[in-house]
Amino acid sequence: MDIAIVAIYLFGMIAFGFWGKRRATTQSDFLVAGRRLGPMLYSGTMAAIVLGGASTIGGVGLGYKFGISGMWLVFAIGAGILLLSLLFAGRIQRLRVYTVSQMLELRYGPGSSVLSGVVMWGYTLMLSVTSTIAYSTIFGALFDIGKVPAIILGGGVVIIYSTLGGMWSITLTDFVQFLVKTIGIFFILLPIALYKTGGVSGLAEKLPADATSFTAIGGETILTYFVIYTFGLLIGQDIWQRVFTARSPGVARWAGAASGVYCLAYAVAGAVIGMAAKVLLPALESRDDAFAQFVEQQLPPVLAGLVLAAALAAVMSTSSGALIATATVFSQDIVARLRHQDIEAGSEHDHIRNNRLYVFGFGVVMVVIACVLQDVVAALTVAYDILVGGLLVPILGGLVWRRGTNVGAVAAMAVGTVATLATMFFVGDIYANEPIYVGLASGLLVFVAGSLLSKPTDPEVLAEWDRRSRGQEEAPVPV
Repeated sequence: MDIAIVAIYLFGMIAFGFWGKRRATTQSDFLVAGRRLGPMLYSGTMAAIVLGGASTIGGVGLGYKFGISGMWLVFAIGAGILLLSLLFAGRIQRLRVYTVSQMLELRYGPGSSVLSGVVMWGYTLMLSVTSTIAYSTIFGALFDIGKVPAIILGGGVVIIYSTLGGMWSITLTDFVQFLVKTIGIFFILLPIALYKTGGVSGLAEKLPADATSFTAIGGETILTYFVIYTFGLLIGQDIWQRVFTARSPGVARWAGAASGVYCLAYAVAGAVIGMAAKVLLPALESRDDAFAQFVEQQLPPVLAGLVLAAALAAVMSTSSGALIATATVFSQDIVARLRHQDIEAGSEHDHIRNNRLYVFGFGVVMVVIACVLQDVVAALTVAYDILVGGLLVPILGGLVWRRGTNVGAVAAMAVGTVATLATMFFVGDIYANEPIYVGLASGLLVFVAGSLLSKPTDPEVLAEWDRRSRGQEEAPVPV
C-alpha cells in the first residue's frame, strides 16, 4: 500500500509537469512563473523549496539526538526566510531580473556578473546533487533497489517535470508537495508521536533532562546554523528565483513572511517527532534513521505511505528548485555574458527551447554526480561556505550601502572566496567555523576599502537602480 501511494504521487508530479508545460509560453513563464504568483501559491512554494531533506529527515534526527534543541537548524532556515521577506523581498521583486548576478550588475554596473555567476552556479549545482542523493535513500529503502537505480528513478522524475514546464511545473508540483508535507508532518506524524509517548509532559518524563534544554546542542553549533543557513538563504539563487515569481512586492513580503513562520513551526515539529522516536526506538545506530524507522514501525501502511510521500516531497522540491536555478544562472550569467548576448533577444520559442535544454542537461549532470559522489555533507558545506563567504557582503552591501562600488564588490567576492577556501585548507576541517568567519571579515574589509578608494558608482547606474528599485518600468521622460 505504501509503495502504491508513493507511485501515485510520482505519476502525479509528472502529470503536473505536462500541465505546467501548457502554461510556460514565454521565458518569464519558464524561469519565474510569469511573475504572477499570488499569496497562497507563493508562500506554499517558498516553504517547499527551503524545507528539504536536511529539514525533514535531518531535523527529526537532530531531535532524536539532542531533544528540543535539535530544532535550531530548521529554525535558522525559517529566520532566513523571515529576514529576506521582511527586509529585502519587496525591493528584489521590483527589480524584474532573473538572477542574483543580474541584480549585482544592475546595482554596481558591468563587471561582476560572471564571477558571481560561477560561485552561485557551483552552489546551486551541489544543492541539487545532495537533494538527489537524499531522496534516493528513500526510494532505495522503499523499492529495495541500489543507490544508482534509486538516483536514476527519482532524478528522472524531477528532470521530466522540471524540463517540461520550468518554474510553472515546479510551482505546481511544489504546492502539491507543500500540502503533502503539511499533512504528513503536522496532521499525521506529530499527533501520533505525541499520542504514543503521552504528550509533551510524557516526553519530558521519559527523556533525560537535557532533552528539554534549548541549548543542549551547543551554543557554537546554534551560531553556526544561523551564520551558514540564515545568511545563505538571504542570498541563494534558488530562493531569490522564488521571490521573482511573486506578482507584487506585497506578496513577496507578507506571503514570504508567512512561509518563514511555517518553517519555524516545522522546526519545532521535527524536533518533537525526533524526541518521540527516541522514547519509542531508543537503540537506533544512526540518528538519521529515526524518521524512516519511526514511520515504518509506528504507522499503519496507508499512513506510512502518506508520510513517506511527504518526505519525498520535502526533498524533491528542493532538488527541482536548485536544478532550475543552476540552469538559469549558467545560461543567463555565464554563457550569455561570455558570448556578449542580449538575454532578451530572440523569440520566446527559442528562449524556452534553450532553457529546456539547459534544465535537461544539468539534470543529467546532477544525476551523474549524485551517482559517484560520496561525502555529500562535506560537498554541501563547502558550497554554502563559498556562497556566504564570497557573495554575502557584496549582495547585502549593494542593498544597504549606496557608496559600495563595483571595485569593492568584485574584490569582496574574490578575497572572500579565496580566504574561505584557504582557511578551510589550513585548519584542515571542512566543518570548522573559522573559514566562513575569515571569509566574511576579509570580504567586508576589502569591500569597504575598495569602495572608498575607488570612484563612486556612475550616477546613471545608480539612477537606473533607483528606478528599478521603485518598480518603475520606464525612465521618466524629461519635461
